[in-house]
Amino acid sequence: MDKLLVRCALPVRDLAISSDGQWVAVASDELTVKVVNVDDMTNVKYLREQTKGSKHVSFDPSGRFIAVSCTDGVLYIYSIASEEPELVKKIDGAIRRLEPEDEATSRVVWHPDGTAFATAQATREVAIFSTSDWSPQKSFTSSHNGDITALGWSPNGALLATAGVDGKILLWETSTQNILKRYDFGNVINLSWHPSINLLCFTTSDGELYIYENFVGTEYQSILEKRLESFSVRSGPLGETSGNARKQIPSRSKVDGGNRPTRAGSPDSLDDILGMDEDENFVEDDDGAGYAEEVNGHGKRTNGHLDGLDGPDAKRLASYWEPTVHEVFQPGSTPWRGNRRYLCLNLTGVVWTVDQESHHTVTVEFYDSEMHRNFHFTDPYRYDKACLNENGALFTSSSPPDDGPAMIYYRPHETWTTRGDWRTQLPPGETVKAIALSESYIVVLTSANYVRIYTLYGTPFRVYRQKSLAITCAAWRDYVMTIGNGPVGPNGCAALTYSIENVKRDEICQNEDIVAITEGEQLKNVFFSDNGDPCIYDSEGVLLILQHWRTPGQARWVPLLDTKLLDRLSKGRKEETYWPVAVAQNKFHCIILKGGETHPYFPRPLLSEFDFKIPVSTKPSKSDEDDDEESGTIRNDAARFEEAFVRENLFYSLFQDLIPPPTRHATSVLNSLEEKSKSTRSYFKCWPLSAEKAKSAV
Repeated sequence: MDKLLVRCALPVRDLAISSDGQWVAVASDELTVKVVNVDDMTNVKYLREQTKGSKHVSFDPSGRFIAVSCTDGVLYIYSIASEEPELVKKIDGAIRRLEPEDEATSRVVWHPDGTAFATAQATREVAIFSTSDWSPQKSFTSSHNGDITALGWSPNGALLATAGVDGKILLWETSTQNILKRYDFGNVINLSWHPSINLLCFTTSDGELYIYENFVGTEYQSILEKRLESFSVRSGPLGETSGNARKQIPSRSKVDGGNRPTRAGSPDSLDDILGMDEDENFVEDDDGAGYAEEVNGHGKRTNGHLDGLDGPDAKRLASYWEPTVHEVFQPGSTPWRGNRRYLCLNLTGVVWTVDQESHHTVTVEFYDSEMHRNFHFTDPYRYDKACLNENGALFTSSSPPDDGPAMIYYRPHETWTTRGDWRTQLPPGETVKAIALSESYIVVLTSANYVRIYTLYGTPFRVYRQKSLAITCAAWRDYVMTIGNGPVGPNGCAALTYSIENVKRDEICQNEDIVAITEGEQLKNVFFSDNGDPCIYDSEGVLLILQHWRTPGQARWVPLLDTKLLDRLSKGRKEETYWPVAVAQNKFHCIILKGGETHPYFPRPLLSEFDFKIPVSTKPSKSDEDDDEESGTIRNDAARFEEAFVRENLFYSLFQDLIPPPTRHATSVLNSLEEKSKSTRSYFKCWPLSAEKAKSAV
């Protein structure tokens, strides 16, 4: 034994280790579950909401959530992302009631992608719950002849193993919920898959540990070798789970003329007077092309050509077309995952919120805790957007409870002045699309396509309607940048356009110019650099900066960094993407995402930084370097110097753009006069020599 980690007053029932190996959760007959830090046994988190003893405890794959299964059949989901654990959800009926000494299990087994978990039911089925709303979605109909005692997902989530008191271990395929194979092993009370190879470990009530190599047969090995599969909680074919499936058009019954009495004709009916035309109904639909009108028993055209009660038929749906537009987004925010999300993440700090069903709780944390104090508050307005800078924090709610008006809330960090925080509302029916906060102004884009600008004291300063459909915005000092969906191109996609204006001087720097992203790519973030230059980051992994944007009609987007060309990815061993945060101190600040993640999550991730590297040329291949090491080194140096030359020219032009036009003109005049004075001095230096030559010539 290395060391004693923790001691419990009552019997210990279960242990769980977090994915990073830093925490151990201990379930016992006590009412409190202890989560102990491995490196520091004095660092203990307590889960106290249980009213009965705990039988099982388990971490989710990220290590941010803990599921506690109690003997009374109640399941508790805790978040341990912060210092103080927080109860996320209490679920009654998800697990069965069990005595502490029962061999049957009520353990929560998390799917490897974290989107679902499985529990054993009293009906000998395995129920699957979604972590998005903590509700049951589907189940594995068990073939066990007794209670289920253990279950576990394969590392890629494609297989599920279950054990029962009937002495069987069943191997299931996740996608079909079918049993692939049965194994005869009795008294199994727990099982676990090896994270990388075809191996299953399980223990028995006799205290024996079994290691089963090549547990999955060769006929199913391809399933185990698949990459991590995201567990779909919806049943049915892919078309039904995508949310894009076309609704089936119900068939319309045709009118049966024989079921109703025929209406009698009038004495002087036109047909009675003239008789039937020989050529009437001369068009016959003998080839089934559908061009002949259908006639009912009264000789009238049926309503088969009309739409049904449930909407247009398939023919009309097929002719429907809508352009592809960019979705609205808030820079620096992430979507909901579970019950929490980031509202803002930048170099100043982090703003995140937790959904508590009846309300939200908002936490603001700063990287520089000496300058600003972290704060936390209860949010009854359900703020869904936030901005944070050195002066204050801005919050807005697009859909407050009780269908109230959209709310704007600004809270300055320093409240020693007479003015403190303030709130204001938007007109009824108008919601917030995106917000921005600078040192001087607050910018709000609304669903009415208005750009509303406020001072930091809550005074409305300017309101105007944007020409393009608003998507997002950014602000720096007196400058406001708005981006929207512009005209639709020949490919059916709306072009992104941007406008930049100086609010204080009421000057438009750029008006509905094109945002330079390639076809099919999406805008991931937009922000101003620490020097005040607009920057964008697209889904292709390219960071671009706007050059000469203060001069109307002269702006152009210049690539600062292509993350796909980073040296760390050149060998192809790493699969990672980058979530943009800021451009500051001549570096690109971002969060590294691994494992197919698209957004950062909790606990708060660390920031990484990369030097700029304009894609000018590529490095020579290793084969070229091996042929001639000296020439390869020269080519490497040449490529590096070329890139540095282009990059420094860019920075020099950006620095020149910072100089106001009058000062820039005066500087150019002074430089011109200095050049003229130099040429004049050189002329007079040469004049005596010319005079002597002229004298001798005479």
